[in-house]
Amino acid sequence: MKPLFRFAMLALVLVVVALVSALTAMRFAIHGQVVEVPAVVGLTPSDAERAVAGLGLQIEVERQYYSPQIPEGRIMTQLPLAGTKVRRGWQVRVAQSLGPQRVVIPDVTKQSERAAEWNIQRRGLEVASTAEMQLAGTPADQVLAQSPPANASQVAAPRTSLLVTAAADPPAYVMPSFVGQPLDTVSRTLQVAGFKLGNVSIAPPAANSAAPGTVPVIPTTPPPQPSPASVIVVQTPPAGQKVLAGAVVNFEVR
Repeated sequence: MKPLFRFAMLALVLVVVALVSALTAMRFAIHGQVVEVPAVVGLTPSDAERAVAGLGLQIEVERQYYSPQIPEGRIMTQLPLAGTKVRRGWQVRVAQSLGPQRVVIPDVTKQSERAAEWNIQRRGLEVASTAEMQLAGTPADQVLAQSPPANASQVAAPRTSLLVTAAADPPAYVMPSFVGQPLDTVSRTLQVAGFKLGNVSIAPPAANSAAPGTVPVIPTTPPPQPSPASVIVVQTPPAGQKVLAGAVVNFEVR
């Protein structure tokens, strides 16, 4: 029993040693990939890239802002901050200075969205965002407001947001029932209400089954045509359905 016990204890010690060695190696491997972010504020992006290249980091210019204090082309802010420990391959996101504001913000109100965008971009500015709203009595596709306003000073970023009018939704109605009414009366009602009369067809006759052993009679007269006095038996869209102004309504009549 003693040799067996000693062998088991020796195997256990070897397993513990192997586990500790593996954890130690993993810890060194992980910490070997951790680097400290250097300070890049005040540098140009190219100088910052050279500063972090040996650490396995990358510089990404995310934003550009006007600044009367920081010279044009220099980095204003960085994230992560200097001294932060990160993994190799991490991106350091920076904002770059455009220097003092020299661009005059144009007045693009009452212009179309396309014209406003062109006037903004030709001055080296960007369209940050465009929002739409409906406004009664104002034509669609017209700039109502802008931010920053025209001729604004001390603007932070070279971006302009626009508020543009959108086309109003056509009015909606609930389709009434025209079944049982004469076609000419319904046609006038649709015209007054702003709807369109679509296809008008004769409803198929009810199927008549022939007696056993007899030959079905094939009609030789041409089918009847709709007339103003024809009575509506089927309508599309059906009664109760929501429809927009100008919708087309089709009928089957008899």
